[in-house]
Amino acid sequence: MEAREIAQRLDFCLRVGEVLLSNGAGAADVHATMGAVASAVGVPRAQIDLTFTSLAMNVADIDDEGGQVVQMRQVTHREIDYEDLTKVDRLVRDVVSAKVELTDARRQLARIVSSGHSRPRWSVTLGYGALASAVTVMLGGGPVVMLVAFAAACGIDRLQYTMMRRRVPYFYQQVAGGAFATVLAAVATQVLGNWFTMNASLVVAASIILMLAGIGFVGAIQDALSGFYVTGNARLLEALIATAGIIAGVTGGLSLAKMIGFGLPAINIPNFSLVSLLTLSLGAAVAAATFAWSSYAPKRILAPVAGLGAASAAIAQTLQASGFGRPWSVALAAFAVGLLGYSVSGRFKVPPLVTVVSAVVPLLPGLSIYQGLFLLGDEGGQRVGAGLLALFTAVSVAIAIAAGVILGETIAQPVKREARKVETRLAGPRLVGVTRVRRRRSAKRWHSRPGE
Repeated sequence: MEAREIAQRLDFCLRVGEVLLSNGAGAADVHATMGAVASAVGVPRAQIDLTFTSLAMNVADIDDEGGQVVQMRQVTHREIDYEDLTKVDRLVRDVVSAKVELTDARRQLARIVSSGHSRPRWSVTLGYGALASAVTVMLGGGPVVMLVAFAAACGIDRLQYTMMRRRVPYFYQQVAGGAFATVLAAVATQVLGNWFTMNASLVVAASIILMLAGIGFVGAIQDALSGFYVTGNARLLEALIATAGIIAGVTGGLSLAKMIGFGLPAINIPNFSLVSLLTLSLGAAVAAATFAWSSYAPKRILAPVAGLGAASAAIAQTLQASGFGRPWSVALAAFAVGLLGYSVSGRFKVPPLVTVVSAVVPLLPGLSIYQGLFLLGDEGGQRVGAGLLALFTAVSVAIAIAAGVILGETIAQPVKREARKVETRLAGPRLVGVTRVRRRRSAKRWHSRPGE
């Protein structure tokens, strides 16, 4: 096989890995998928190296003189598109099972990554607005709070989208979003509080969950658990910086609101009951489905995601009311999502990553973060300890979500001989990509061409 042909095949593998990694797939999944594709297209001995921002592959000893082919590709940050992820996942399966030729596969991949999003951008903005409104329903908010939360979420999305197009770092986008939501909530409290009974602090909590939803906690924990520590640390640092931006923005907004005399009340969560559980489940279902919609997930998965989101919120709330701590309640709910999400994803032919990330959105600790910041900002510093405890609970909940989902996926995946071989290479669960590597016709076909 000539060096040019090897380079083309490695380039295809790298482009597949770029789509997976940029859409939140774990490093272990990307590594195993690229290896499976390389083996299927006739380069079974390719060495793979990846970090959070780059991918590299090389093939050594391609001739008698010890020559080698090295290909590299930079992974740039882009907007999450679960439809592209799903299409590439299906393409990978077709390539590995020898259903598509390399030339056609390259053409299909180019079409996928260059065709743009399937939904207009304004529908994504409305989706985020509906997400924030649904979260306020989960927290016991009324119609006025829902409308304010909808306006805040739409404003945050348009503000961050404009800043992203101007290449403003993501940290400052989060700061701007947190400050915007807090100031808007304070103004709404001052203007509408005389006519309506409302707690605009719920708007801030919903906005925090909205901004947390796009942070890759699951991918960071998955990389750490599967042995990709460099990539895991990079993703964890990115998540921490993004979360710090939210905290900075909300804190600045609270300070500004106090300075101009617009205060925000503390959040009062309603007592647990059957009625509140039903309302919570409804809000969680809408929140999960609207996040999937705004992330361009295929329409066929929206209803299953809504069901999983409702179930996760109901499980977490029921366990917490029974005496479990918040982190353990959320961890068990996330475990159930991971356990069921694998089967649901296979039934509707989407990667499990799409299903589980969307379904755990209602579990994100936006409420704990806001309560912690509110208590830390209390005059006199009398409730600093309670504020720090709330923030520590938020961190614990974030870790519990990721760990629970990954454990559920690990147990749910079938234990078969070929799957075990792939899992040995992975050293962790699969959220994207194939779990079987079939070399029978694919490897023979790529090697049996005349002149190779």
